[in-house]
Amino acid sequence: MTFTALRDHVRQHSVREGDFTLKSGRKSTWFCDAKQTICRPDGMVLVADAALEVIPDDTTAIGGLTMGADPVAYAVAAIAATRGRDLRTFSIRKEAKDHGVEGRLAGALQAGDKVVITEDAVTRGTSIMEAVEVVKALGAEPVLAVAIVDRGGTCEAMVAEVGMGFRALVTAPDLGFEYGS
Repeated sequence: MTFTALRDHVRQHSVREGDFTLKSGRKSTWFCDAKQTICRPDGMVLVADAALEVIPDDTTAIGGLTMGADPVAYAVAAIAATRGRDLRTFSIRKEAKDHGVEGRLAGALQAGDKVVITEDAVTRGTSIMEAVEVVKALGAEPVLAVAIVDRGGTCEAMVAEVGMGFRALVTAPDLGFEYGS
């Protein structure tokens, strides 16, 4: 039920059809702005419910590359806390800061954490892989990548190469589209 309700929410609020140029430069007949789901209260609950069904029990932190991961991580962690489950959150900056707390990390990630890397929508998975490398460099262990929407169908194989699992809460085919279209 949770995944069906989430799919319907994404389809209603996040999917637009037309002529779009993706970040990769490729053309597409549809676009998914998953922030239109994760930034609505009912969408937050749906995403958190679905994510918490797939996140391993021994996970201690959730986050990823800003800006796509931030609302997902914060919503999942906040709703998890109301259910007695503690997940610390973090963001990986696109560039290192050279003042204050230096580096790319913002948030509560600690060395030794078992981490879920998250993203709102993925096509190729490059943001997830960038976050994986930074998290590993900081001494934590990425164990799973979770995306609200997988529109490309290639992320699972990419993260498998580094020994991680991948779960898309909603896929392009779930929304009525072919991967990569």
